[in-house]
Amino acid sequence: MQVISSLESIPASLTRTVLAIGNFDGMHRGHQTILQKVRERARLLDAKSAAVTFDPHPVRVLRPDQAPRLITPLLQRLDLMAQTGINFAVVIPFTEQFSQLSAHEFADGVLRRSLHAIEVHEGDNFRFGHGAQAGTAELIQLGRQLGFEVAAHPALAIRGIAVSSSQIRQRIAAGDVSCARVLLGRSFSIRSTPARGRGIGTRLTVPTINLAPYDELVPASGVYITRVTIGSGLNRETFDAVTNAGNRPTFGKDSYAIESHLLDLRPTDFRGIDLTEDTPIELCFLARIREERRFDSPEALKAQILRDVAYARRYLRLAHAIS
Repeated sequence: MQVISSLESIPASLTRTVLAIGNFDGMHRGHQTILQKVRERARLLDAKSAAVTFDPHPVRVLRPDQAPRLITPLLQRLDLMAQTGINFAVVIPFTEQFSQLSAHEFADGVLRRSLHAIEVHEGDNFRFGHGAQAGTAELIQLGRQLGFEVAAHPALAIRGIAVSSSQIRQRIAAGDVSCARVLLGRSFSIRSTPARGRGIGTRLTVPTINLAPYDELVPASGVYITRVTIGSGLNRETFDAVTNAGNRPTFGKDSYAIESHLLDLRPTDFRGIDLTEDTPIELCFLARIREERRFDSPEALKAQILRDVAYARRYLRLAHAIS
């Protein structure tokens, strides 16, 4: 997949596209379904397939006090788009000036003139143009005037739950990462780098990795069954883990952290891992074990950690058995 960083950077060779346009936060199963259709139609029409997204998220420009924390920041979103097999991802820098485009200016200038769309696929709740003045009905009419077809797709529902970025954000923020996994079509994950911890885990003979501060969406405070991938490329290693996300109240003053206890390592092995401040880490949340709470002593916390680990091992054995 080729990434194009602005409308001005679109190559002259891109003359016919079938595309979908939107924020694509989460790249959930609804997004995946639409992009699969885009790819199929592009193949049939001898055109290029494209996903068009925005950076930053429009709400961060228009109503920053209401801006959501992202499920998938841009680089992660682009990686997930590439997995769909589409030809191009076009990232439009979203500015106040861009937001002033009318629906007609957007359809004519962006979709027809810049992207050379011959067919556009959108969810039926799609809004566009200054002040979100138009929806799919207006886009269909504009397409007829300007020479491209429009296909509106109904919202996908799974187990009676509408699949949407806002719904998934709510589930993750509540700690319901199991439901989020169903709606996303994969486990919710965050990408970060290591942070220097306070050594508490090592002193308790529980090897942990702390993540550096992360500004986007994280699950509700609690203890989770997770998988931790350390490194990249051929140097990647993945470990089952139990992760605490929260303020660590047992050790005094609240200090938010995301700490993962790697189940496959002994403390001596853990100290041998070559971690630098730039080592990429991806943390996938599989299921929630319990809420975070304060314990009377480090020993009581350690005993609970051992119970959490035993529960996680049973869960993982079952997950591996049915996968």
